[in-house]
Amino acid sequence: MICLCSSSESRALLLRNFGIDFVQKSPDYDEEQITTPIAKNFVYTASKGKLEAAIREFGLEIPLLCADTVIAASDGTILRKAKNVEDARRILNIQSGSTISIISSVHYKSKTLAFSDISATHYHFAPFEEDDLEDYLESGLWQGKAGGCMVEGFCQKYIKSVDGFESTAMGLQVESLLPWLKIGSKNV
Repeated sequence: MICLCSSSESRALLLRNFGIDFVQKSPDYDEEQITTPIAKNFVYTASKGKLEAAIREFGLEIPLLCADTVIAASDGTILRKAKNVEDARRILNIQSGSTISIISSVHYKSKTLAFSDISATHYHFAPFEEDDLEDYLESGLWQGKAGGCMVEGFCQKYIKSVDGFESTAMGLQVESLLPWLKIGSKNV
């Protein structure tokens, strides 16, 4: 049993799909305080900050799993969660016909183990159709998503190629984490 320190439905779904027992509760952490413009530094700092907050709030009676994910445009710019529909349109147009990197950082900590990983999955998109984009924006499904992107939803039909694990793009590189969970369960 682990504690998924995130309110993400996608991360919870990944753990369920991989047969990992967990409880889910989020620590109080404000990632808006992070100022670095470098994507991998941002996600590392955010996931590490969430871990430190989770240790303070929940302790280590059960192992803690914290993660953060950002999307980087082809020029390295971090594409954060859109503030409104116009911001979502701007962010999604940057991705249309381009390559993005979805970068996830994970921290796992038990009483005896600590594991950290930063992984990226790269998506090469065809140009988004304008009517399709407008329907997606109208649906509101972009809200709360880094870069407004749903590679398992709206963006899926525009994917020309992918380099990396789908789980990383969904916010939790479970394939990298699994060996550590097995080691951790032997040391409990």
